[in-house]
Amino acid sequence: MAVVSFSQVSAGHGGRAVLEGVSFTAPKGRMTALIGPNGCGKTTLLKTACGLIPPLKGKIAIDGRMRKDAGRKEWARLCALLPQMREAPALTVEALVSHGRYPHLSFGRDLTAADKEAVFRAMEEAGVLSLREREVPKLSGGERQRVYFAMALAQSPEVFFLDEPTTYLDIGQKYEMLELIRSLRERGKTVVMVLHDLSLAFSYSDFIAVLGQGKLLAFGKSREVFQSGVPEQAFGVRGERVLVNGREEFLFVRP
Repeated sequence: MAVVSFSQVSAGHGGRAVLEGVSFTAPKGRMTALIGPNGCGKTTLLKTACGLIPPLKGKIAIDGRMRKDAGRKEWARLCALLPQMREAPALTVEALVSHGRYPHLSFGRDLTAADKEAVFRAMEEAGVLSLREREVPKLSGGERQRVYFAMALAQSPEVFFLDEPTTYLDIGQKYEMLELIRSLRERGKTVVMVLHDLSLAFSYSDFIAVLGQGKLLAFGKSREVFQSGVPEQAFGVRGERVLVNGREEFLFVRP
């Protein structure tokens, strides 16, 4: 299990910060959602966390280690990113998912029997095993999303950084995806994800980080952040907690 810590982080592009002074800790083996209005810096913070772009100020560490202190393969074994937007390479589904094993391969880059088994399990868990011989560009948006998630599963990292993992999925598929992500938590994996759907974010996440106005507005356990009223103020909505089949759900409506 791995903990992701943010300490006085300023993040942005081209030397211009979109977020400043962000400090919180995404706990080990838990799901933390980043929420906030469009353009507030959620994706920028996620990319900074996984090492794609360096922080302008402050430190982000995974179990005390920063990107500059680890080799590329070592870092890729530690964390995986599922981006919101990606290309559709001219590969079969199985070939693309196999790319997730590259951080674990030796110099010859040959898949071992254990690697092939990991790829098979990842496709099976993500529900794309039946698509294994299909070419990725010929898949629907929802199918591609599950394939890329399978690649992240095959990578077997300790931390999953997920940017809108329910993109392109219909409502039923969204719940299936989030249940799959929840199963990662049960294996002790740490998840930090961007979600635009507030109801899903609060219903499925253990912790919530609310971003807005160029800073961190609130962080804590989902129910505590909900009760703080900060999300309502940030989005201009009214929130309600309801019980559905004995399970607590969070709803947000216009005031």
